[in-house]
Amino acid sequence: MPGILKLIIVGIGAYAVISIYVYYIQSSLIYYPDMPGRNLVATPENIGLTYQNVEFFTEDNVKLNGWFIPGNNAKQTVLFFHGNAGNISHRLESIEIFNRLELNVFIIDYRGYGQSEGKTTEKGTYRDAEAAWNYLNTRGISGEQVIIFGRSLGASIATWLASKYTPAALIIESGFTSVASMGQRFYPFLPIRWLTHIKYDTKQYIKNISCPVMVAHSKDDEIIPFDEGREIFAAAPEPKHFLEMRGGHNDGFVVSGSTYVEGLRSFIKQTP
Repeated sequence: MPGILKLIIVGIGAYAVISIYVYYIQSSLIYYPDMPGRNLVATPENIGLTYQNVEFFTEDNVKLNGWFIPGNNAKQTVLFFHGNAGNISHRLESIEIFNRLELNVFIIDYRGYGQSEGKTTEKGTYRDAEAAWNYLNTRGISGEQVIIFGRSLGASIATWLASKYTPAALIIESGFTSVASMGQRFYPFLPIRWLTHIKYDTKQYIKNISCPVMVAHSKDDEIIPFDEGREIFAAAPEPKHFLEMRGGHNDGFVVSGSTYVEGLRSFIKQTP
């Protein structure tokens, strides 16, 4: 019995250590601003598009960087929130698609990403999103002219913003329901819902939006399961549309080709 008791105590201790470790390293598991690097490796000029480099400040005085890419005859602007790795210079393919759809694009780097200053936190990314929304207002672009778009981590940030303001529409691509849900998938043996201090509760945020929403997700997504996207869609109020994609988490929009582009076009045409 003493030997068994000792093993139990050691096991409990190891479990506690792992739990504490996961609690304190959450930020490093979620944010990857330095992968593949913070330097901007290209600009829209590399794909033949004119753009404006934009610097603006958040409510807590953090200087952010972004690009405004005007579209031909554009009546609406896509406010673009990217995923948890890389920076705005790694999103040229998506920028080109939105430009082809005759939309302005305003894409930003969160604090701690690319040329933006500061340290990345959940609350900070929400402030960054709000500052981007306010910046568009200073350009004379009102909320009913803005389509909020978010991919992966950016999907949660986009949904949070759409729950606080009223855009023309919200597009959620390859999103997760919450950090806790994803954590439970990766660490099923840990009490993740008690350990997560970073929430990004997309499923809760989407219940409070009052604009048309499109959820796009691939059954082949190897990072965020298809079920996560379906759960977000189920929680969203009407009017809503689901676009099933093909391909992996990072290339689904490319692999899906015309299905993706025409899905966007059709949805956007139906927005006010």
